[in-house]
Amino acid sequence: MKKTVVLAEKPSVARDIARVLNCQKKGNGFLEGDQYIVTWALGHLVTLADPESYDDKYKTWKLEDLPMVPKDLKLVVIKQTSKQFHAVKSQLLRSDVGDIVIATDAGREGQLVAQWILDKARVNKQTKRLWISSVTDKAIKEGFQRLRNGKEFDPLYHSAVARSEADWYVGLNATRALTCKFNAQLSCGRVQTPTLAIIAKREEEIRQFKAKPYYGIQAQTNEKIVLTWHERMSNDTKTFAKEKADEILSKVKNKQAKIIDVDKKAKKSFAPQLYDLTELQRDANKAFGYSAKETLQIMQKLYEQHKVLTYPRTDSRYLSSDIVDTLKERVKACGVGPYKQLAHKLLQKPIKGNSSFVNDSKVSDHHAIIPTEETVFLNKFTDKERKIYDLVVKRFLAVLYPAFEYEQTTIKADIAGEIFVAKGKRVLSSGWKEVYENRFDDEENNLDDVKDQLLPSVANGDALTISGVIQTKGETKPPTRFNEASLLSAMENPAKYMAGESKDLIRTIGETGGLGTVATRADIIEKLFNTFLIEKKGKEIFITSKGKQLLELVPEELKSPALTAEWEQKLELIAKGKLSKNVFINDMKNYAKSVVHEIKNSKEKFKHDNMTGTKCPECGKLMLEVNGKKGKMLVCQDRECGHRKNISKVTNARCPNCHKRLELRGQGEGQIFVCSCGHREKLSTFNERRKQNQNSKVSKKDVANYMKKQNKQEEPINTALADALAKLKLK
Repeated sequence: MKKTVVLAEKPSVARDIARVLNCQKKGNGFLEGDQYIVTWALGHLVTLADPESYDDKYKTWKLEDLPMVPKDLKLVVIKQTSKQFHAVKSQLLRSDVGDIVIATDAGREGQLVAQWILDKARVNKQTKRLWISSVTDKAIKEGFQRLRNGKEFDPLYHSAVARSEADWYVGLNATRALTCKFNAQLSCGRVQTPTLAIIAKREEEIRQFKAKPYYGIQAQTNEKIVLTWHERMSNDTKTFAKEKADEILSKVKNKQAKIIDVDKKAKKSFAPQLYDLTELQRDANKAFGYSAKETLQIMQKLYEQHKVLTYPRTDSRYLSSDIVDTLKERVKACGVGPYKQLAHKLLQKPIKGNSSFVNDSKVSDHHAIIPTEETVFLNKFTDKERKIYDLVVKRFLAVLYPAFEYEQTTIKADIAGEIFVAKGKRVLSSGWKEVYENRFDDEENNLDDVKDQLLPSVANGDALTISGVIQTKGETKPPTRFNEASLLSAMENPAKYMAGESKDLIRTIGETGGLGTVATRADIIEKLFNTFLIEKKGKEIFITSKGKQLLELVPEELKSPALTAEWEQKLELIAKGKLSKNVFINDMKNYAKSVVHEIKNSKEKFKHDNMTGTKCPECGKLMLEVNGKKGKMLVCQDRECGHRKNISKVTNARCPNCHKRLELRGQGEGQIFVCSCGHREKLSTFNERRKQNQNSKVSKKDVANYMKKQNKQEEPINTALADALAKLKLK
C-alpha cells in the first residue's frame, strides 16, 4: 500500500499533525509513520523570479529597459530555505508515495505556498485538501476524516497566483520607473498607493478645515432634570447663530417648563458581532496600541502554538451552522480563571445559535475567530497573548449571553414655546454587558445617545420650575488623523472615507469592496512605514514629504481606491471560478505598460528635503534622516547601496514631567533620553532614578496579599509592609 505525504506550512503544525497520525520516525525534514509522511514548508519556499532571471540587462535599473512584461513568470526556490525545499521535494517524488494531502494554512496564501512547491517540484500526483479552522488534535482527526478533493481549490490557487503576478507586473515596473526617473527610492503598488492616497486626503481635509463655533441651551429644574434645547424642525441640539442662541436664552429665563410628552420604551441592545481579523486588529490597536502586524503575529501563536483560538485570517464575523453543536464544549474549554463564572452561567441552559451570529451565507472560507475546544492554561500565555485572548473570549461569551435590556424614558417639555428634551435610562437586565462588567462603551453600540441621568416620575401637563438656564458653547472639530485602527477601517471600506468625491466614484468603491484582504492589510501598512511614506507621532499617522511627493509623481489611476478595489473584486471572482486568471493578468500587463509610459513622460521633479551632512560610510553619498516606526534613522540616498543606521529609538520609558514616551538618542555611555516637552536626561541618570523608585515601591502582589488579610480581619504577617502601606495611604 502506497503512503501519503502531508505538506504543512510550518514545522509546529507539522509536528501536531504527525503526532495525531502516529508519525514518529524522524527524517531529514520530515516525520514518517506506517501510512503517512509529514513534511513542511517554512512559509514560502518558492517565489516568483526576480527580473534579472529573464534578462541580464535587468540587473541594473534603467528607465529605457522598462516595462518588464515577460510572457510567463517563472518560479524559483528561495535561496535561504532551499535545503528544506529539496527535503520536501524528495518526499513528494518518492516511488512509494501515492498521493498528497495539502495541509498548509486554509486560505488563499496557504494554497499558494503548497501549490508553488508542487509546481516547482513537478509533482503530478493526486492531491487532497485538509481544510480546518483550528489545529487541535480533535480538529486534525476530524479534518482527515473529511479530506476534500484538491481540484476543488484550483480556483483559489489561480486567484493567489493572479494576486502575486499582478503585484509583480504593476509594483516592480512602477517602482523601477519612479526610482529611475526621479533618482530616489520610491516604492508604489496597486494597494499601498491608494492607501497612501486616503491618508493624504485626510491630511488635506484637516489642513483646509476651519472651525465654526456652535451654541446650545440647557435648563435645569428644581427636580434636578437637565433639559436640552432641540430645534423644532431639525431636532438639532445646536445652532451656529449666536444671535439665535442669545434670543432663546433670554426667552426661556425665569419661565416654567410644561411637560408635553413622556415616552417610555423598553429597548434591547445585542452584543457586538464576533471578531474577524480586521476588527480584532482595530480593537487591539485601540486598547493596547498593537500594530496590525503585531496582532496577527500574536494570533498566529494562539492558533498554532497554544491551539486555543481558531484560524485568524478570516473576513467573516459569523459562524456556520455546523459549529453550533460545538459551542458548549468551547464554552467549557475557555471557562477558566476570570471567565469561570461567566461560562458556568451559560452552561446552566442549552446553548443555541441564532441568526445574529450564525449564518452559513456569510461564511466563505472560515468562520469568525472563536475559542477552540482545547483546554486553556492562562499561565502559559505571555502578557500580549493574554490580552488578545481576553478580547476574543469575552466577545465569544458576550454573543451567547442574552440582550442588554433597558427602559428609555424621553421627556419633552415646552419652555416659552421652545422644545427641551431630557433622556434617561433604567437598566432592566445586564445581559451581555455582564461579560464586560457593565463598562462597555455605549457609544460604540449605538444606544441612541441615552444619558445616564436618573429621571423622576412626571406626567403630561406637569409644570416644572426652572432653577437655572445656561448657554453651552462648542466648536466643530476637524476630521481626526488616522491611527492604525481607523486606517484598517478605511482599507476595509474606503467608500466611507471619500467625502467630496463624486457619487459615482463612491458608489463604485462601495460595490467593489476594500483595499487588500484581511491577510494582507497589516503588511501593506508596515510597508508604508518601512519605505518612509508615512510616520507615526504618538498614535497618529502622518504622511511624510516623501509620501506627498510620491502621490504627485504616480499616475492618477494608480491612486484610485475604486480601481484597486475593482481589482480585488476580480481576484474574488477568480477564486470562485467566475473569471479567468489569464484575462486578469493580461489587463495587469497592459496597465503596467501604461503606468511606465506615463512616468517616463512626466515633467514633475522630486526633491529630498531631509538630506543631512552625514556621508554614507559605504558609498560616500549624503544620507537622509527619516522617521522609522521605532525611531529616527539615517538612510543612504542611493537605492543600490541601501546602508541604514539607527540614530534614535522610541522607548516605553516615560517622561517624569508630561509622561509621554521618551526617545533614546546617541550610543554607548553618551545615550540620552529626550522628550518633546523639552525634558532631557542621561540614560545613566534615568536608570539610577528608576532603581531608586523600584526600591521604594510595594509590589502589586504584596498589596493584594495584605488587602486579603485585612478583609479577613487578621493581623498582617509582614508588619513592615503594613507600615509601608499605611504611609502610602496617608499620602
